[in-house]
Amino acid sequence: MSRRRRQSGALSKLVFVLLLGALALGAAWLWQRHAGFADRPLTGIEPGETLLVERGDSLPAVLAKLRALGVHEGERIEWQLLARRLGAAGRLQVGEYALEPGLTPRELLVRMRDGRVIRHAFTIVEGWNFRTLRAALARAEPLKHATAGMSDAEVMAALGHPGQHPEGRFLPETYHYTRGDSDLDLLRRAHQAMQRALAQAWEKRSPDTVLRSPEELLTLASIVEKETGVADERPQIAGVFARRLKLGMRLETDPTVIYGLGEAYDGNIRKRDLTTDTPYNTYTRAGLPPTPIAMPGRAALEAAANPAPGEALFFVAVGDGSGRHLFARTYAEHQANIRTYHRNYRQALQAAREATPADGEAARR
Repeated sequence: MSRRRRQSGALSKLVFVLLLGALALGAAWLWQRHAGFADRPLTGIEPGETLLVERGDSLPAVLAKLRALGVHEGERIEWQLLARRLGAAGRLQVGEYALEPGLTPRELLVRMRDGRVIRHAFTIVEGWNFRTLRAALARAEPLKHATAGMSDAEVMAALGHPGQHPEGRFLPETYHYTRGDSDLDLLRRAHQAMQRALAQAWEKRSPDTVLRSPEELLTLASIVEKETGVADERPQIAGVFARRLKLGMRLETDPTVIYGLGEAYDGNIRKRDLTTDTPYNTYTRAGLPPTPIAMPGRAALEAAANPAPGEALFFVAVGDGSGRHLFARTYAEHQANIRTYHRNYRQALQAAREATPADGEAARR
């Protein structure tokens, strides 16, 4: 081999080694940059910002949405490489994602890969009626309002229960939903939850119950729910009503009268309201009203299914603002309790007035 050929071969080897070294250094630099990008907090995110991934969105489409929100970190290739490394490429799940300050590209891609979407909460409050429930649903965001413009009957038909009265059919609880869910979705879940809770309460009912069906249990539970917010009183209240039903006495409960008045109720119940007959006036009609009057919670269902034993046939509020009641066996005892109520109410009202300074005195202070 000639000297020139040997020199040429050595030069080629040197160039190859240098090229390999350059490639290795470039790869190391790119890897270091990529690794730094993955765990570097994204900037430009405002508190409370969210990212919506919609059906059909690719990673470039999601990246474009991030850019529109003010996030400019990372080249497209860096996002794609990181997504492949994390197993998120082609697996971004539809939903709404939180973008809080300090979030890194790695954390965001993992959230979208695993579907860790924002969950919103809606609470059905014990004692709400269906009109109040629908008004609250109409204000809930970002819930879709599929029932807007529907009548109550149309709502029940859309839920798969045509002809069923809606009152009392939705269990008071907190329900979580994601963006894209509708009020019908939430109502359907609440209806199913009430069916299960009612079936459980009916299965565990007292063997000597006066109630003849789960429907009657639901109705009585709704009255108990409206009569007291004190947990340990619910079985006592239910016991009074159960004994009245057994004896054929009228229930004479104000919440049913108020429900019968509907939107005409102005916050005050008058003597003429108690004597004006409606299907819900339990002062003029015996037995249970034709439907529930509110949404009872689990505790009210259990109380109606297993009322407390005793002899009380009457009750009246204590009148001191505690929400508790005085119970009586006889009408004479009940009248004495009513006098106690009036005395306590006057005392509580006087105490409230004394605790609040007069307008002129308040102005001087």
